Amino acid sequence: QVQVVESGGGLVQAGGSLRLSCAASGRTFRRYAMGWFRRAPGKEREFVAGISWSGESTYYADSVKGRFTISRDNAKNTLYLQMNSLKPEDTAVYYCAASVIWPFRISDVDSWGQGTQVTVSS
Repeated sequence: QVQVVESGGGLVQAGGSLRLSCAASGRTFRRYAMGWFRRAPGKEREFVAGISWSGESTYYADSVKGRFTISRDNAKNTLYLQMNSLKPEDTAVYYCAASVIWPFRISDVDSWGQGTQVTVSS
């Protein structure tokens, strides 16, 4: 089973940008569809973006469409989330997720990272 570790979170002003990274262990990264989820204070964990094994197919939550871009580099076993035009409501802990199913829902996730905090100030 793939293990994943997120990095790149931090504090940013509204309108700013951040790029999250998710490093995966093992040689099976390319067999997993990958995604990002987030949990805001007092809310349930929600889907943000997903990407297929090859990276050819992506999908996004409506709330981030046009602002966030998910990508992966299978040669580096790394997943990315480029976040632009950040809003205070994007403040959350962001989690990297791996699944052998594509497309996948939260119940299909096989591995979770520990999360990285993103805080957007107004």
